[in-house]
Amino acid sequence: MTAELNDIMTLEEVADYLRLKPQTIYTWAQEKKIPAAKLGKEWRFRRSVVDRWFNQHIDEKFNEFLGDGL
Repeated sequence: MTAELNDIMTLEEVADYLRLKPQTIYTWAQEKKIPAAKLGKEWRFRRSVVDRWFNQHIDEKFNEFLGDGL
């Protein structure tokens, strides 16, 4: 497979990748809390976009602690 095809992930693959329950990813996708595309009845995710989203999200959380002068 090409790198582009490997970049597309199912809901279950994203849940496994982020070590979360599939229901959590499903809810987040429906609520537009995680970048996703719905193709028919199936959700699809681009790994590179999920990586950017995660890094931005985790950096924001760590900045809460780093902002205290730690």
